[in-house]
Amino acid sequence: MTRIARSAAAATVALCLFSGAALAADAEAGKAKAAVCAACHGNDGNSTDPAVPTLAGQPAQAIATQLFQFREGNRQNPQMTPMAANLSNADMNNIAEYFSGLKAAPPKHQTSAANAELGPQLTKKFNCTQCHGPKLLGQQHIPRIAGQQPEYLRAQLKGFKASTRADLDGNMTSAAQALTDKDIDVLVDYLAGLGG
Repeated sequence: MTRIARSAAAATVALCLFSGAALAADAEAGKAKAAVCAACHGNDGNSTDPAVPTLAGQPAQAIATQLFQFREGNRQNPQMTPMAANLSNADMNNIAEYFSGLKAAPPKHQTSAANAELGPQLTKKFNCTQCHGPKLLGQQHIPRIAGQQPEYLRAQLKGFKASTRADLDGNMTSAAQALTDKDIDVLVDYLAGLGG
């Protein structure tokens, strides 16, 4: 099975598993399961490490889908792959429900004046707002990128451009192909400074 076919199959399975299941998710059970996540993602889901994503306030389905991707091996990370390996679908939904209910902290990153002007143009040019929403707060299985940690954003954009980062439907990989290194720098600086 090709990588694209595996990703498409994983997307279908993930969307089926998590779209309705989140209705029955238990945030308190998720909080207990997520205790180990605090070491990297912060006690309140707000990462202080520029290379580790903030999970607070993310759409629940986006979190559950990424955990599923790690568990199934479609997305690889030395820390997250083993953490997700033994999670049940219910665990993933509960963890996602817990983090989605937490408030995202205001970003500490300060966007440069030039990138504050260029950033909105690039988010439209590369269709970021089409999928991530007009305020880039995410929706359904698509994550919030506004106010996300800068080095995490950079690593993901470069991974999509290099086709080394798992992509559920190919949209991010396709969109990232046209990005220059300068575009990535502008987008990272702009997105990391956006408040929710």
